[in-house]
Amino acid sequence: MATFLVIVTTILLTIWIVWICSHSRKRQTGEPPLVTGWLPFIGVTLDYAANPLGFLRETQKKYGHVFTCKIARKYFTFVTDPFSFSAVVRQSKNLDFQKFAVGFSHRVFGHADFSSLLFSESYREVHSIFRQTLQGPSLQQLTETMLGNLQMVLERGLPYEHNWLEEGLQSFTNRIMFEAGFLTLFGKDARFLHADERICMQKAVQDFLTFDRAFPILAAGVPIGLCAQAWRAREALAEELLHDKLHHRKCISDLIQRRMDAFNRMHLDEIGKARTHVCMLWASQANTLPAAFWSLYYTLRSVDAFTAARTEVNKVLSGQLTSNQDQTIYLSREQLDSMAVLESIIQEALRLSSASIMIRVASDDFTLTLDSGQTAAIRKGDYIALYPQLIHLDPEIYPNPTEFKYDRFLDDNGQRKNNFFKNERRLKHFLLPFGSGVSECPGRFFCST
Repeated sequence: MATFLVIVTTILLTIWIVWICSHSRKRQTGEPPLVTGWLPFIGVTLDYAANPLGFLRETQKKYGHVFTCKIARKYFTFVTDPFSFSAVVRQSKNLDFQKFAVGFSHRVFGHADFSSLLFSESYREVHSIFRQTLQGPSLQQLTETMLGNLQMVLERGLPYEHNWLEEGLQSFTNRIMFEAGFLTLFGKDARFLHADERICMQKAVQDFLTFDRAFPILAAGVPIGLCAQAWRAREALAEELLHDKLHHRKCISDLIQRRMDAFNRMHLDEIGKARTHVCMLWASQANTLPAAFWSLYYTLRSVDAFTAARTEVNKVLSGQLTSNQDQTIYLSREQLDSMAVLESIIQEALRLSSASIMIRVASDDFTLTLDSGQTAAIRKGDYIALYPQLIHLDPEIYPNPTEFKYDRFLDDNGQRKNNFFKNERRLKHFLLPFGSGVSECPGRFFCST
């Protein structure tokens, strides 16, 4: 019996190995170097997930500026030459961002598949709402509402007399920024000043952070059903964003109101509508929370940064606080734009902390021509990936790249600097925390403001 089991196991193992070998992808003429790793199916997923920047740097040294990696059963062609980023961004004919983004959002957030023929036409209207509500006068109104909510949330949390509380900086930043951002987009509940509403907001913060912590593995392809805590957190957030509840909130932003109206016309089920709002909530907070924390963290650690920032703020607010008895701060668009030091601090914090990835899907076989003239044959269905952190932490572009320098994005006259070089050539793309081209975050202006 034992001998029989050994023979059967050997046969099955042999068949499995032969099947793996026969179905393994082979590099074809003109294609980039292929890095598949030694593990079937998952390829180099573990190496990449453990240290994306380190893995890509080592692979770049070995194979050059373009190579294809097998990650989570998919093939990603990484373009690491910063001068070739434009070549990828311009390939709208052969590279599709919406297909990847909509499919990814459907899988992670659980809403309807907006790439289907049933919804695709209507979803274009939803996508256009971003341009209509996150730029120009609409952005100014949203900014003013956010500033008011920030002050209100901060004032509400002030201690009474000498009853001071101690809280970690990240916890403090997450709590304040999340609540102010949530109220700005989704409005205030009638119970806003009541204790039970504050408890609900605290739970929403925790649910958001629980979901956000699981996001990297969800992005790598792990089904959310295998991440029970993340699934429960997502559904709890959706429960708070059902349309029946949103209709009872006051001062809902134009962005969310228009999205609600559009989704109602699409006849989505109620939980499906709510999950689209969870997606919007995550998009508005996922970069904002770390950007706020790291900006504050680095500023407090640097005497020079703190002094320069305080001087600039005092100059902008000069005379305003003394003329407003209620101590409310108002900032115009021009005043915000004049704060070059604060903008440099935020950009430097984003440079150090942002680890975004820009992905497109090849809609057909085509040949990609890099800045150097090198060509790479790309297969239909493969993913093209740009990893901006390779630029952000390049010592040739940014000397001492891991060091925080509050004035790195200021010139000698204290004005905004946008001249950065590599190999003595000026870079077009030197800071990309919000993506670029069609994948550029539509809320980047609001986040930075």
